[in-house]
Amino acid sequence: MDVMPTTEDKSLSTATLSYEEARDELVRVVAELEQGSSTLEQSIALWERGEALARRCEEWLIGAKARLDAARAGAVAGDAGSAPTGASDPE
Repeated sequence: MDVMPTTEDKSLSTATLSYEEARDELVRVVAELEQGSSTLEQSIALWERGEALARRCEEWLIGAKARLDAARAGAVAGDAGSAPTGASDPE
C-alpha cells in the first residue's frame, strides 16, 4: 500500500482537488476499505482520508448549488423586469 500523508497533510491536500478528483479518490478509498485487507492502522488512515474527501466533495456541491440558486434568482429578476405591462403572471 502507498504511504498515506499525515492527517494534517491530508486535509491540506484536499483543498486543491477538483470535485471529480476528490470523488474518484473517494471511490478508490471506499473500494480499498471494502476489501478488508488493510491493517487497523491503514484502515483508520483510509477512513480519515475518505472523510476529508467527502467533505471536499460536499464543499464543491454546496458551492455549485449556491451558484445555481444565484443564477436562477438573476434569471427570475431579469424576467420580471422584461415582462410586458399587463401580462398575466404564470404562477
